[in-house]
Amino acid sequence: MSRPASRPPTPAATPTATATPAATAGSARRRPGEHASELVVPSWWLTVRRLKAFVQQPAYLVITLIQPVIWLYLFGSLFRRVVELPGFGAGSYLDYLAPGVVVMSAVSTTMWAGMNVLEEIDRGTLNRFLITPISRSAIMNGNVVEQALSVTIQSLLIVLLAWAGGAHYPGGVPGLAVLVVASVLLGTVFSAMSNAVGMLVRQRETIIGLNVMLLLPLTFLSPAFMVRGLMPDWMQTVSSYNPVTWALDASRAALSEHPDWHLVWTRCGGLLALATLMVWLSVRTFRAYQKSV
Repeated sequence: MSRPASRPPTPAATPTATATPAATAGSARRRPGEHASELVVPSWWLTVRRLKAFVQQPAYLVITLIQPVIWLYLFGSLFRRVVELPGFGAGSYLDYLAPGVVVMSAVSTTMWAGMNVLEEIDRGTLNRFLITPISRSAIMNGNVVEQALSVTIQSLLIVLLAWAGGAHYPGGVPGLAVLVVASVLLGTVFSAMSNAVGMLVRQRETIIGLNVMLLLPLTFLSPAFMVRGLMPDWMQTVSSYNPVTWALDASRAALSEHPDWHLVWTRCGGLLALATLMVWLSVRTFRAYQKSV
């Protein structure tokens, strides 16, 4: 018997065609959007998750407003005659004090952000997120964005309380917007720093000790309660490197009757650069934590 003739290869057996340049370019064009959605969408949902917990604790918002009220009305009444000192340059101490209270409240509130991280670790919630496809940056960003929104709400409430007490804002709405933005940027610096410390040390005592150690020096080495020109020379030098001073300089420059916008953009630019650096650092410490689990 003769052997059957061999069959030619079928089309299915032929190698698949390579992607065309147009298809490759189309997929490349989609990647940036896909990467952005992988970061933005999870960050937003994690922020909403934390905001829901915040709304369920209305007493926390009330408690965080007690200290600013004390600073506004107790310090405002106690030091109201400070404006009579030569070189102070303000007509009303409450007008001078209001931006300082907004900025310092942003600092004192966000410095405790690391405690939330430790609570997530203790509950095991953070470890559960590690087995999900959520971006690691989004996990940290959710905490930072929630703190920024909290600072915004708190700042607006303090502005209203100071206005009810007789404070004036010659810079109007643009000046108040700069005050809130500067406070949010400063709060981002300290919330990201607190998150990084929480990830590195994982001890509540360290965060508490660090906050207690930093809060008063940051306050009194800035023009929050006293103009810089009346400080000792060495304090003026240190104050110029204090990010709290940058936020206050930008806020008061924007709230003045004749705003110095060059100073505003310079100080806000410095705060933005520092906030970006601290957020990057907090993400790096989170990845170090991930490797240790």
